[in-house]
Amino acid sequence: MWVTLIRRMALAGMASLVGGASMASDGAPVPTTDRQAKLVRMVRQDCGSCHGMRLTGGLGTALTPDQLRDWPVSSLVAVILHGRPGTPMPGWKAMLSEADARWIAMQLQAGFPEETNP
Repeated sequence: MWVTLIRRMALAGMASLVGGASMASDGAPVPTTDRQAKLVRMVRQDCGSCHGMRLTGGLGTALTPDQLRDWPVSSLVAVILHGRPGTPMPGWKAMLSEADARWIAMQLQAGFPEETNP
């Protein structure tokens, strides 16, 4: 257990020296703190225009933990990046990386953070 923890800490330290990115416990890249703040703003503003400003539903479905609990993260990432054909849900792959979409999906399942004032 300690060896795994030490390896993860070392990998996170190397990643921060290389490009400021960190890694999730499963080794997936995590957006920087600055990027996370931008993603929160985007989801709250852009996604909120259809899914409701509180993400509790509107034109689009609710994006609450209760609604998304049973969805695999990989499926949520695919919807975020590629949209849902035949619906108004667009794909966001031109604006988001896979790491961004994964972070958003995980945050939605956990309870999406509020915007913080700069």
